[in-house]
Amino acid sequence: MLLKDKVCIITGGAVNVGRAFCEQLLKNGAFIAIFDLDSDIGELCCAELKQQFGKNRIIFCHCDVTDFTQFEESFQMTKDTFGKIDILVNNAEISNDKFWELETDVNLNGFIRGSLLAYRFMSKDKGNEGGTIVNIGSSCSVKPFISSPIYCATKHAIVGLTKAYGNDYHYNLTGVRVICYCVGPTESDFSSHSRQNNNTPNHERARNIDMQGIRYQKLDHVAKELITVLLNASSGSLWIVRNDEKPSEFPFSNELF
Repeated sequence: MLLKDKVCIITGGAVNVGRAFCEQLLKNGAFIAIFDLDSDIGELCCAELKQQFGKNRIIFCHCDVTDFTQFEESFQMTKDTFGKIDILVNNAEISNDKFWELETDVNLNGFIRGSLLAYRFMSKDKGNEGGTIVNIGSSCSVKPFISSPIYCATKHAIVGLTKAYGNDYHYNLTGVRVICYCVGPTESDFSSHSRQNNNTPNHERARNIDMQGIRYQKLDHVAKELITVLLNASSGSLWIVRNDEKPSEFPFSNELF
């Protein structure tokens, strides 16, 4: 798979790891649609990337992933602009168990909404050419963090979403590959977000237990290795990137029952 001239949607694409994903995809010749809730930051990000990569390769769509209609309109705007959609990076998230209903709506339901729309706009059985959905997970997708149980639940859930939709049954029908890219602790503004969690008793103590021995990796490394995974991963696979190392595929067994 080559990324040149592929049309990519990145939710939460205006800042931090989302913006880094945009930059790497552009460096590999893709067209991108930045979906973000913050219009001011999104427009600024779009303008800066246009200066660097050319004005015809990038659009910004104001998008709240909890609003299906707005999400759908943003998909349609992307297709109207570029003629097709090839890749969805489900990235938008929040990390604050105090606001657990919103957290669940963004981190899980937002990924489900994005996936359903991606199938509509990419699936071969709907007259399209197929494509790829990348669900962005975290260390919490495979390891429980006691300081953020509800955030953990949302990140565990997208592993199940990836494994089920990524199964050959769905892939053979739709031509849509589904993979999960789990990002370990990374140097970005989000490294401080877990401190905002006010729903866990003695939260700071729990967080210190979770973070023992953890080393933050560079944002640029995470974004570059997304490209590696996009080019090589099979449908239904889960990849973990941490400690500035190469991504490793997480082993799953399909024979548990």
